Amino acid sequence: MLIDKFGRVHDYLRISLTESCNLRCKYCMPEDYIFPASLPKHYMSADEIDRIAKIFIDLGINKIRLTGGEPLVRKDAKHIFELLSKYSSLELNDNPIKLTITTNGILVHQFIDVFKKANLHSVNLSLDTLMPDRFEAITKRNYFHKVLSNMHLLLQNNFHVKLNVVAMKGVNDDELTDFIQLTRDFPLHVRFIEFMPFQGNEWNKNKLISFKEMFDHASHYFEIVALENEKHDTAKKFKVLGHEGTFAFINTMSEPFCSDCNRIRLTADGKLKNCLFSKGEIDLLTPLRNGEDIIPLIVSSIEGKHQKWGGQELFDHSENRSMIAIGG
Repeated sequence: MLIDKFGRVHDYLRISLTESCNLRCKYCMPEDYIFPASLPKHYMSADEIDRIAKIFIDLGINKIRLTGGEPLVRKDAKHIFELLSKYSSLELNDNPIKLTITTNGILVHQFIDVFKKANLHSVNLSLDTLMPDRFEAITKRNYFHKVLSNMHLLLQNNFHVKLNVVAMKGVNDDELTDFIQLTRDFPLHVRFIEFMPFQGNEWNKNKLISFKEMFDHASHYFEIVALENEKHDTAKKFKVLGHEGTFAFINTMSEPFCSDCNRIRLTADGKLKNCLFSKGEIDLLTPLRNGEDIIPLIVSSIEGKHQKWGGQELFDHSENRSMIAIGG
């Protein structure tokens, strides 16, 4: 098992497939961000992703999430699913190894059968507004109706759908109740994520809507009950009485959940980050290509993990990557 000096067991790996995306959300990427025209040589290949994933599974990882950028824009994404799907039939310490994905939903209709064959039951879908015009203002693209259609397609095919909503003051804070209302008729799991600081996204605390603000607002309109949270949950889960779905708050900034963190991140270029906010990263891809053992590097990274927020307090995030380059 991968255990840090604070006793936290790390069994959840997030693998970024690409830094490219078919949206341009400002909170995720700097305005001057340039996507690579083709798959760069310094990106992990599909086979290298498979090899590294197997090493992590041997070290106790039992959940793998594919992220981006937008992971489904990568041309060999289907092949990567095929390679990793063999692990979803395995069990580790009596726990099945889970394969999941975070996507903006635009290309989901092209991957429904791929998801099923890969035994992928849960999909995190990013959607920050229920207004078409506002969607275009946030993303700089006109794909709102495609995303909404694919959300319903996932539900119709019995996928467990988590709807990720980055809550931003003055941007979409007036839609909180609209998103919760979605859970009345659909088995959606809406998750409001506090706005987080990354390179080039112009974060400041005045744009942050805290858990308390969001919860108090929701409580004013709905009769809410708290749900039991599972170990390593990043979200505080709730349900409106009589609603089919649930909603939750991910309070990275106002009430961080670092004490129970079990997550590791691997960037598209093969760099290991032991925390989303960590300024440091360890190159795994170069030694892997040189035939070296990368396990000592992985163990060293986990052992050196900070207790909270990657060791940051003032969030001088200029030394960290942008969100799109980390992989969510």
